[in-house]
Amino acid sequence: MTQPRREASTSQEPAAKAASIVVRLAELGARYDAAPLFPAESIRCLASAGLHRDFAPAAGGGTGFIDTSARYFALMDVLRIVGRADLSLGRLYEGHVNALALFEWYASPAQMARLKRELENGAFYGVWVTEPSPGVTISIDGKGRHVLDGGKSFASGAGGLACALVTAQPPAGERRLVIVPANDESRVDMSPWRVRGMRATNSGHYDLTGLRVEENDLLGLPGDYDRDPRFTAGAWRFIAVQLGGIEALLAETRSAMSTAARGDPMQRARFADCIAAARTAYLWVRESARRAARCDTSGGEDHDMDAAAFVRMARGIVERAALDVLELSARIVGTRSAMDGERIDKISRDLSLYLRQAGPDYARDEAARAWLDRDVWGDGDALW
Repeated sequence: MTQPRREASTSQEPAAKAASIVVRLAELGARYDAAPLFPAESIRCLASAGLHRDFAPAAGGGTGFIDTSARYFALMDVLRIVGRADLSLGRLYEGHVNALALFEWYASPAQMARLKRELENGAFYGVWVTEPSPGVTISIDGKGRHVLDGGKSFASGAGGLACALVTAQPPAGERRLVIVPANDESRVDMSPWRVRGMRATNSGHYDLTGLRVEENDLLGLPGDYDRDPRFTAGAWRFIAVQLGGIEALLAETRSAMSTAARGDPMQRARFADCIAAARTAYLWVRESARRAARCDTSGGEDHDMDAAAFVRMARGIVERAALDVLELSARIVGTRSAMDGERIDKISRDLSLYLRQAGPDYARDEAARAWLDRDVWGDGDALW
């Protein structure tokens, strides 16, 4: 009789904490967007609320949850709320919880103890994968030590985060995850990050050349990071942040509607379309979270491979919803939607850039291939 109540309470607590600071995060987001600077105070705000540890493994200092589905639904709500406040911060927070998941799946006891110490000091992590050719490699220097060579591009939080998990290619075999310091400003080049939106993510270039790699810096086994369905299904987290941006844009559009607009049937029809798009995205993201929870619990192998196809389809659904709301919002609000300093302009700029994730056409095509074979939504009630 008591367990269901404990589950509900636990799953709601992180979202309540995020909601209590959402106004402050939005204020800070506007300030850091105008600068633009790494949102250090916003990060501290999340840490002060304990949100940097809520989704960490219990052995790594996390609070833990009664069951995995409760944990994923709680995380979805927090990602949405942070995304509503500031999409740049949402991107950084999503990278952090991605790193926490990788620690949970692959960390050794020593690495888990290291994570716990760093989280106690308010550390935030990133996950950096994108790289210019020829990529990041693990090589052996003249003294026989293993060192990194190369750098990461689009390294969100470069110079501001405490640590990052990066992919690196060893001399033989599949690429590996390496834990590296991410706060060395001498290694950062922000000159490539000249963008209209998501400016405070500080997604510049980070040079890893010469960093030594010890055994305790290698997380998991070769190929672990790229293993499906976890790798592909993990995209549910960033579409949850994007959903928060859609919801924020919807709320701002409603607030900006004049009395004349509210009395115009055409404008009301556009607003209704915004609601339908936002709620459609919500349903797909929530189901994606449920599917990801199921495949992650199983160990991520040979179980619910449909989670990857489902999230691939959800990516396109969320993108389409966002593009529709962006257009409809601009039509409803008019010139004000593009005025510098207006919150609706910041959300629109950030969301437009955040939607530009890698391989959208490939993801949608792979999802369609799966649906041609079977009803991936199915779940006991297949269409064919």
